[in-house]
Amino acid sequence: MLNEDDEILGIDKSSNFAFRVMILSIPAGLLFLIFGLAEILPYTLAIGAYVCILFFNTVFLLPMSTELHQIKKYIQSLATGTSEEQLLKNMTEKETRDLTEAINSMHKFWVDKTEMLENRTLSDAAVLDTLPEPLLMVNKNNTIIGANRAMRQLFNTELLNKSVKDIITDNQFNKELNRVLTLETRNADLRLCLTELKDKPKFHIQITTIPWFAKGDVVVVITFYDLNKILQLEQMQQDFVANASHELRTPLSIIAGFIETLQTSAKDDEQARDKFLSIISEQTTYMSALIEDLLSLSKIELTLDTPPEDKVNVNQIIRDINNAMSLKSSEHNLKLSTHFTRLPQITADEHQITQVLQNLLDNAIKYATPNTEISITSEKVNEIPPHQYYEVGKGTAVKISVANHGIAISPNDIVRLTERFYRLQEHKNKNIKGTGLGLSIASQIIRRHKGNLTITSEDGLTTFSVYLPVTGK
Repeated sequence: MLNEDDEILGIDKSSNFAFRVMILSIPAGLLFLIFGLAEILPYTLAIGAYVCILFFNTVFLLPMSTELHQIKKYIQSLATGTSEEQLLKNMTEKETRDLTEAINSMHKFWVDKTEMLENRTLSDAAVLDTLPEPLLMVNKNNTIIGANRAMRQLFNTELLNKSVKDIITDNQFNKELNRVLTLETRNADLRLCLTELKDKPKFHIQITTIPWFAKGDVVVVITFYDLNKILQLEQMQQDFVANASHELRTPLSIIAGFIETLQTSAKDDEQARDKFLSIISEQTTYMSALIEDLLSLSKIELTLDTPPEDKVNVNQIIRDINNAMSLKSSEHNLKLSTHFTRLPQITADEHQITQVLQNLLDNAIKYATPNTEISITSEKVNEIPPHQYYEVGKGTAVKISVANHGIAISPNDIVRLTERFYRLQEHKNKNIKGTGLGLSIASQIIRRHKGNLTITSEDGLTTFSVYLPVTGK
């Protein structure tokens, strides 16, 4: 930008205004010089006439030059991003006004165009960042010019303007990418483990060319589909079917065996018949409980995306469960103690919350060491601790803890307690009955409520803590 010290009469000193006036006046000056030499006019009159021409040329050109200078300063201000509109307020010449209006129209057009492109770019970037699968955008020089959030989180490093070969060194991958970049093929698919990552996850990778009519430098899009999640889900399904089949097959085999014995060798043995019928009844009860738990788990999974709407008094649920389980705890020589704090009502499914707390207290009684105490506490907390696999509710929450004294649980076992059919070997050795589905059901109910279940075990004191948001959001 020009300073006022660089101007004379509103004109830039470097504009050679005086020189241009002199040049413009040369033809008239030569004419009056000829008149003087030819004695057509006296010299003094010829010189005076030339001075008058210089004066009138200056007066005529000065406004136009001043306003052109103002336009120059205005354009320079636009170029630096500091629009100085006051420079154009005093325009008087039609030509400069027309020129100014044209400049303003052009400037407004490009500003609107730039804002539209910026908004579209931001919108496109936001859409890409919402995609769950990692994605790379590559130009014809094999350079990364775009990566969505999932991709940035996957590699946890700066990716822009780097060569793809510097990020993924697998020869097969780079060979397929080169085939697509050289238009040998428009698409390529491959599966590989990314050795650049610590966990070496297995991916299905799609390399796809951008359509010819697309604008911009992107020529190839690379999408990464994590196969580990799919493989884990398939393994979970296979394990579930295998475990369910095993859990049902065992009691059925026992029942079938005793029925056959009762029909043959023990047909007339009254004592054996009573014993075998008792075992058959016990196995039938176990199968009924298992089937009921499987149906309950299936029903809960169907409602995972349905938010609860009831208003629930958690402390009252705890009191009711405590009263219902007091007889069972006495039979195991256990003492139940409760510690309440004033809690707000929460938005929840009352039946399901009752199911969770009853399950936890039943487990505490079942696995506790005799002649010890089981404590149930409730309190209000400011937030729910984050869960590894899903988003928990925000804001104030209630915390219900059930603690009992029993065997110490190792960290490796703790992370698996909510798996379907998973049971501690110590409990199996002690022949403690259970389906192995109770904590799975509890964890799914808590997930539906956007809560969290934490488990700690230290020196034989195991504590299950349930966090539930007050608002259910």
